[in-house]
Amino acid sequence: MKIFIMILFIICVILFLGSAKYFFALKKPGVYPPKQVLKSRAIVLAGGGGMFLLIAFMFSYFM
Repeated sequence: MKIFIMILFIICVILFLGSAKYFFALKKPGVYPPKQVLKSRAIVLAGGGGMFLLIAFMFSYFM
């Protein structure tokens, strides 16, 4: 079960790093995908990371 919880935390970190990449791309001038697309991608990845973080905390607390 500990391996499963660690995998959830790793997925969480990967999603948060992806959202940070898109947030930093928003600050650069002249990026190809429009800023609205980058913003929506960053929000979706951050939301997914938050959900995985919540699930991982729940499993680590109850198991």
